[in-house]
Amino acid sequence: MIDNFPKKEISPPKTFDELVERLKEIKEIGYVRTHRAGPTGIGKTLEDLLGIKENNVIGPDAVMLELKSARKNSKSMITLITKSPLPEGANIVLLEMFGYPYPTPTSTKKALHTTLKPPPHWTTVREKKAFRLNLADDRIELISIDGKILAYWTEKSLEEIFKKKYPHGLVFVKAECRGRGKNEEFWFNEAWLLRGFNFAAIKHLIAQGVIRIDIRIGQYPDGRPHDHGTGFRVFEEKFDLCFKDRKRLV
Repeated sequence: MIDNFPKKEISPPKTFDELVERLKEIKEIGYVRTHRAGPTGIGKTLEDLLGIKENNVIGPDAVMLELKSARKNSKSMITLITKSPLPEGANIVLLEMFGYPYPTPTSTKKALHTTLKPPPHWTTVREKKAFRLNLADDRIELISIDGKILAYWTEKSLEEIFKKKYPHGLVFVKAECRGRGKNEEFWFNEAWLLRGFNFAAIKHLIAQGVIRIDIRIGQYPDGRPHDHGTGFRVFEEKFDLCFKDRKRLV
């Protein structure tokens, strides 16, 4: 284990090939003590090892790719994308049908905070069956107990958001972990180049419960719905499975 490596300033890799070589060298180092206690320690430590001050790296076609890291076997989830459901006004319908007083039982404002269960299971709101997901060919539907489509996300709408968030892809690095807090240690021993939207994979991961959809709808004082970000969240270790093109680098 290397204690608080690096000790001196390190120049960031100037080319993508240099980045890959640097990642291979970091793998050979073995366990490195975290440079920051807490959830963000893994990203901070990796950036320090690479000499990168900003959260991006040079890609194979000279574009800047995002750099992301994750602990192996982590139970934490990260947001893949956020996208309000369709059609326009779907949030209003959901809030009217299933919203409850928030933040107190006597509040005049409503909210709907829930995580959708994978199909065919029903999602409950306040201990009552509310709706379930249906994974259709070209969209993901939210179905009511009487069989009506309450809301949906089309393949096209999700792809647009995905490409906006990951326009050039990213480099995803995984690490074995041990210890906790300021004594946590990382062994960065796996890296992938990820690109491309994969709707089939996303539906498959939803069905497995690896991707979960969180609905977070609130209400402004004037009664208008406020979408706090309907999130498609994924277990961070499985993040790479959401992409169409996956090339192992290390």
